[in-house]
Amino acid sequence: MTSRRMHLVAYLKAGPSFSYPSTWRHPAATLDDLFEPSRWEDCARILEAGLFDACFFADGLGIPDLYKGSYADYVGRGGQLTLVDPMVLLPQMARVTERLGLGVTLSTSFTPAYAAARWLASLDILSKGRAAWNVVTTGRDFEARNLGQPGLPPKEARYDMADEVLEACDALWQGWEADALVLDRASGRFADPAKIHRANYEGRYVSTEGPLSVPRSPQGRPVLMQAGSSPRGREFAARWAEMIFCTPATKADAIAYRTDIRSRMAAIGRDPDECAVLPSVTVVLGETESIAREKAAFIESLVDPELVLAASSWSVVADLSRIEDPAALDGAGGSNQGVQGHRDRMLQVARQKGISFAEAVRRPRDLLAGTPAQVADVLEDWFTAGACDGFILPPTVFPVTFEEVTRLLVPELQRRGLYRTAYAGRTLRENLRNPG
Repeated sequence: MTSRRMHLVAYLKAGPSFSYPSTWRHPAATLDDLFEPSRWEDCARILEAGLFDACFFADGLGIPDLYKGSYADYVGRGGQLTLVDPMVLLPQMARVTERLGLGVTLSTSFTPAYAAARWLASLDILSKGRAAWNVVTTGRDFEARNLGQPGLPPKEARYDMADEVLEACDALWQGWEADALVLDRASGRFADPAKIHRANYEGRYVSTEGPLSVPRSPQGRPVLMQAGSSPRGREFAARWAEMIFCTPATKADAIAYRTDIRSRMAAIGRDPDECAVLPSVTVVLGETESIAREKAAFIESLVDPELVLAASSWSVVADLSRIEDPAALDGAGGSNQGVQGHRDRMLQVARQKGISFAEAVRRPRDLLAGTPAQVADVLEDWFTAGACDGFILPPTVFPVTFEEVTRLLVPELQRRGLYRTAYAGRTLRENLRNPG
């Protein structure tokens, strides 16, 4: 039995599909509630019952139009769309929960520091200290065009800008001292101006005067989440991240990634245990192995091959209706665009399975199907081998996957001493630092 405890974080999208394609077609997937607050309130309750550390909404700034030069396949076949802004949904989820962390994705390339600091501090106050920020730098030109820019800045500049945005946000968040609010009716003193300070941040890319209009939040700043895979992205993650979302294809790749991040953190004086490295795994649970495999086979039968290619085109930032060779991707404009982790994973899958890159991009991610004990065996193996500190779990079928994880998998992990039996803290950062 290990003294460490596993973290679980739910991957969400405010639309029909999550990270596995076409699952909105499953008869158990809910569709009539896409625009109902109850969809996300019920989801939050399920995750908190399963003692998840947090959930977060993956997000982007538009509809991908890379495949065949059109968004027709991506939206028409039900890809990972954002149909409602997650910043509207998260306060509703906060209202019905007490411990579950609540994460949103915001781009440092296109979100002004003051706006990001204000949104996130407000969410942290309303949730009583459970906000998380999935920090992205944006990796696709169509998103830049949606924000009024002709294209993305160079990748290195985007990370330099991200450093400055987070420095500026930090200065804004620290501008209110903890006791700046007086709220004294008798004297008429609402706040002490001497305890509210300007940020006066001036960088190469970012400047903000302050002070922030929102008082200090319970966590001081939200928990910072990131997914850096390139050398510069890993450098950024080592400096800032408290949770890392990664997608290695094999346990060996995961061990190498986590070892690198921890060594980078130690090199700059950060305690490596301050950051949880969380690979994504897609599970299908069954009361028996045959039930689980039958469920997985049915899910796989729903997959639309055109949607897989449209999603993979988004991942590697190239029109895969025309490009099959990974060496040709940079020539398709991918050198400044894209997310390194997506390309790395596809190359790892090709190597692991002994198939071509062209074959790898035409396959959805593997499903981890089995009984709760069989799935727990795999998670325990990765966890105890040092490949991770827990897992990001996207649903195959929403909300069924989360219901089954809470009902079937969590008790098995608890029986093995791998998972909390109660939340140890009130804030997200407290529960990350002390998983019980």
